[in-house]
Amino acid sequence: MGDGREKPGGDQAEVITIEWRQLVKFVVELGPLVVFFVVNSQAGILVGTGWFMVATAVALTASKLVLGKVAVMPLISGVFILGFGGLTLWLHDPFYIKIKPTIVNLMFSGILFAGLAFGHSLLKHVFGEAFSLTDEGWRILTIRWAMFFLCLAGLNEVIWRNFSEDFWVSFKLWGLMPLTMVFAMSQIGLLQRYEKSKDRGQSS
Repeated sequence: MGDGREKPGGDQAEVITIEWRQLVKFVVELGPLVVFFVVNSQAGILVGTGWFMVATAVALTASKLVLGKVAVMPLISGVFILGFGGLTLWLHDPFYIKIKPTIVNLMFSGILFAGLAFGHSLLKHVFGEAFSLTDEGWRILTIRWAMFFLCLAGLNEVIWRNFSEDFWVSFKLWGLMPLTMVFAMSQIGLLQRYEKSKDRGQSS
Protein backbone atom coordinates (compact mmCIF):
# COMPACT_ATOMS: atom_id res chain seq x y z
CA MET A 1 0.00 0.00 0.00
CA GLY A 2 2.85 2.32 0.86
CA ASP A 3 4.29 1.81 -2.60
CA GLY A 4 0.95 2.52 -4.21
CA ARG A 5 0.64 5.88 -2.47
CA GLU A 6 4.17 7.00 -3.19
CA LYS A 7 4.24 6.10 -6.87
CA PRO A 8 1.85 8.80 -8.20
CA GLY A 9 3.82 11.50 -6.40
CA GLY A 10 7.03 10.15 -7.84
CA ASP A 11 5.55 10.04 -11.34
CA GLN A 12 4.34 13.62 -11.00
CA ALA A 13 7.74 14.81 -9.82
CA GLU A 14 9.37 13.04 -12.76
CA VAL A 15 6.97 14.73 -15.23
CA ILE A 16 7.68 18.14 -13.69
CA THR A 17 11.43 17.50 -13.95
CA ILE A 18 11.13 16.48 -17.61
CA GLU A 19 9.00 19.53 -18.43
CA TRP A 20 11.46 21.82 -16.64
CA ARG A 21 14.39 20.37 -18.56
CA GLN A 22 12.53 20.79 -21.85
CA LEU A 23 11.77 24.42 -20.94
CA VAL A 24 15.44 25.07 -20.22
CA LYS A 25 16.43 23.50 -23.56
CA PHE A 26 13.86 25.67 -25.36
CA VAL A 27 15.13 28.86 -23.69
CA VAL A 28 18.74 27.95 -24.46
CA GLU A 29 17.94 27.60 -28.16
CA LEU A 30 15.44 30.45 -28.54
CA GLY A 31 16.65 33.01 -25.99
CA PRO A 32 19.74 34.27 -27.87
CA LEU A 33 17.71 34.64 -31.08
CA VAL A 34 15.11 36.74 -29.27
CA VAL A 35 17.87 38.96 -27.85
CA PHE A 36 19.42 39.29 -31.33
CA PHE A 37 16.05 40.23 -32.85
CA VAL A 38 15.18 42.84 -30.20
CA VAL A 39 18.60 44.53 -30.04
CA ASN A 40 18.97 44.54 -33.83
CA SER A 41 15.62 46.31 -34.19
CA GLN A 42 16.74 49.02 -31.76
CA ALA A 43 20.47 49.44 -32.36
CA GLY A 44 21.43 47.68 -35.59
CA ILE A 45 23.06 44.42 -36.53
CA LEU A 46 26.54 45.11 -35.11
CA VAL A 47 25.27 45.86 -31.62
CA GLY A 48 22.78 43.03 -32.02
CA THR A 49 25.63 40.66 -32.86
CA GLY A 50 27.47 41.63 -29.68
CA TRP A 51 24.42 40.93 -27.55
CA PHE A 52 23.79 37.74 -29.53
CA MET A 53 27.23 36.52 -28.50
CA VAL A 54 26.68 37.42 -24.85
CA ALA A 55 23.24 35.77 -24.78
CA THR A 56 24.65 32.64 -26.42
CA ALA A 57 27.44 32.37 -23.84
CA VAL A 58 24.91 32.84 -21.02
CA ALA A 59 22.54 30.25 -22.52
CA LEU A 60 25.28 27.64 -22.91
CA THR A 61 26.49 28.26 -19.35
CA ALA A 62 22.94 27.98 -18.02
CA SER A 63 22.48 24.70 -19.90
CA LYS A 64 25.63 23.32 -18.30
CA LEU A 65 24.65 24.45 -14.80
CA VAL A 66 20.97 23.44 -14.94
CA LEU A 67 21.05 20.36 -17.19
CA GLY A 68 24.55 19.22 -16.38
CA LYS A 69 25.56 19.21 -20.06
CA VAL A 70 25.36 21.12 -23.30
CA ALA A 71 23.80 19.38 -26.31
CA VAL A 72 26.17 18.86 -29.24
CA MET A 73 24.33 20.93 -31.85
CA PRO A 74 23.73 24.04 -29.66
CA LEU A 75 27.37 23.82 -28.54
CA ILE A 76 28.72 23.73 -32.09
CA SER A 77 26.38 26.49 -33.18
CA GLY A 78 27.37 28.54 -30.15
CA VAL A 79 31.07 28.21 -30.92
CA PHE A 80 30.43 29.42 -34.47
CA ILE A 81 28.29 32.31 -33.20
CA LEU A 82 31.13 33.45 -30.96
CA GLY A 83 33.71 32.97 -33.72
CA PHE A 84 31.82 34.58 -36.60
CA GLY A 85 30.31 37.18 -34.30
CA GLY A 86 33.81 38.13 -33.20
CA LEU A 87 34.87 38.53 -36.84
CA THR A 88 31.77 40.66 -37.50
CA LEU A 89 32.59 43.04 -34.65
CA TRP A 90 36.33 43.12 -35.34
CA LEU A 91 35.95 43.87 -39.05
CA HIS A 92 32.67 45.80 -38.69
CA ASP A 93 31.23 43.61 -41.43
CA PRO A 94 27.93 41.71 -40.87
CA PHE A 95 28.83 39.37 -43.72
CA TYR A 96 30.39 36.93 -41.26
CA ILE A 97 27.43 36.58 -38.92
CA LYS A 98 25.16 36.25 -41.96
CA ILE A 99 27.04 33.30 -43.45
CA LYS A 100 27.33 31.54 -40.08
CA PRO A 101 24.01 29.62 -40.53
CA THR A 102 25.08 28.58 -44.04
CA ILE A 103 28.40 27.16 -42.85
CA VAL A 104 26.97 25.49 -39.74
CA ASN A 105 24.13 23.82 -41.64
CA LEU A 106 26.46 22.70 -44.43
CA MET A 107 28.76 21.25 -41.78
CA PHE A 108 25.92 19.40 -40.04
CA SER A 109 24.72 18.04 -43.38
CA GLY A 110 28.21 17.02 -44.45
CA ILE A 111 28.94 15.27 -41.15
CA LEU A 112 25.71 13.27 -41.35
CA PHE A 113 26.29 12.27 -44.98
CA ALA A 114 29.92 11.38 -44.23
CA GLY A 115 28.80 9.18 -41.35
CA LEU A 116 26.40 7.34 -43.62
CA ALA A 117 29.16 6.88 -46.20
CA PHE A 118 31.17 5.04 -43.53
CA GLY A 119 28.16 3.02 -42.42
CA HIS A 120 27.27 5.04 -39.31
CA SER A 121 24.05 6.92 -38.56
CA LEU A 122 25.50 9.64 -36.36
CA LEU A 123 22.09 10.81 -35.16
CA LYS A 124 21.94 7.57 -33.20
CA HIS A 125 24.80 8.82 -31.04
CA VAL A 126 23.02 12.15 -30.48
CA PHE A 127 19.44 10.95 -29.92
CA GLY A 128 20.04 7.31 -29.00
CA GLU A 129 18.95 7.93 -25.40
CA ALA A 130 15.67 9.51 -26.50
CA PHE A 131 14.64 7.13 -29.30
CA SER A 132 15.07 3.42 -29.91
CA LEU A 133 14.99 2.84 -33.66
CA THR A 134 16.02 0.06 -36.00
CA ASP A 135 19.18 0.60 -38.06
CA GLU A 136 17.04 1.34 -41.11
CA GLY A 137 15.06 3.90 -39.13
CA TRP A 138 18.23 5.70 -38.04
CA ARG A 139 19.53 5.66 -41.61
CA ILE A 140 16.37 7.22 -43.04
CA LEU A 141 16.15 9.78 -40.24
CA THR A 142 19.78 10.73 -40.78
CA ILE A 143 19.27 11.21 -44.52
CA ARG A 144 16.22 13.38 -43.92
CA TRP A 145 18.00 15.61 -41.40
CA ALA A 146 21.07 15.88 -43.62
CA MET A 147 18.87 17.02 -46.51
CA PHE A 148 17.01 19.43 -44.25
CA PHE A 149 20.25 21.04 -43.06
CA LEU A 150 21.31 21.35 -46.69
CA CYS A 151 18.04 23.12 -47.51
CA LEU A 152 18.46 25.47 -44.55
CA ALA A 153 21.93 26.41 -45.80
CA GLY A 154 20.54 27.24 -49.23
CA LEU A 155 17.61 29.14 -47.76
CA ASN A 156 19.90 31.27 -45.61
CA GLU A 157 21.94 32.18 -48.68
CA VAL A 158 18.81 33.25 -50.55
CA ILE A 159 17.54 35.36 -47.66
CA TRP A 160 20.67 37.27 -46.67
CA ARG A 161 21.73 37.93 -50.25
CA ASN A 162 18.33 39.21 -51.47
CA PHE A 163 16.65 40.84 -48.48
CA SER A 164 17.39 43.48 -45.88
CA GLU A 165 19.36 42.83 -42.69
CA ASP A 166 16.23 43.34 -40.57
CA PHE A 167 14.36 40.78 -42.65
CA TRP A 168 17.23 38.29 -42.32
CA VAL A 169 17.35 38.68 -38.52
CA SER A 170 13.57 38.32 -38.32
CA PHE A 171 13.71 35.22 -40.49
CA LYS A 172 16.25 33.61 -38.16
CA LEU A 173 13.72 33.87 -35.33
CA TRP A 174 10.34 33.61 -37.04
CA GLY A 175 11.36 31.47 -40.02
CA LEU A 176 14.21 29.04 -39.30
CA MET A 177 13.07 28.07 -35.81
CA PRO A 178 9.43 27.31 -36.79
CA LEU A 179 10.62 25.46 -39.90
CA THR A 180 12.90 23.29 -37.79
CA MET A 181 10.11 22.54 -35.30
CA VAL A 182 7.66 21.66 -38.08
CA PHE A 183 10.23 19.39 -39.74
CA ALA A 184 11.02 17.66 -36.45
CA MET A 185 7.32 17.06 -35.79
CA SER A 186 6.88 15.71 -39.31
CA GLN A 187 9.30 12.89 -38.42
CA ILE A 188 7.03 11.48 -35.70
CA GLY A 189 5.52 9.01 -38.15
CA LEU A 190 8.96 7.69 -39.03
CA LEU A 191 9.91 7.39 -35.36
CA GLN A 192 6.77 5.37 -34.69
CA ARG A 193 7.16 3.21 -37.79
CA TYR A 194 10.75 2.20 -37.03
CA GLU A 195 10.51 2.08 -33.25
CA LYS A 196 12.59 -0.91 -32.22
CA SER A 197 10.19 -2.50 -29.70
CA LYS A 198 7.35 -2.44 -32.23
CA ASP A 199 9.63 -4.00 -34.83
CA ARG A 200 10.45 -6.83 -32.46
CA GLY A 201 6.81 -7.29 -31.57
CA GLN A 202 5.82 -7.65 -35.20
CA SER A 203 8.61 -10.07 -36.03
CA SER A 204 8.00 -12.34 -33.05
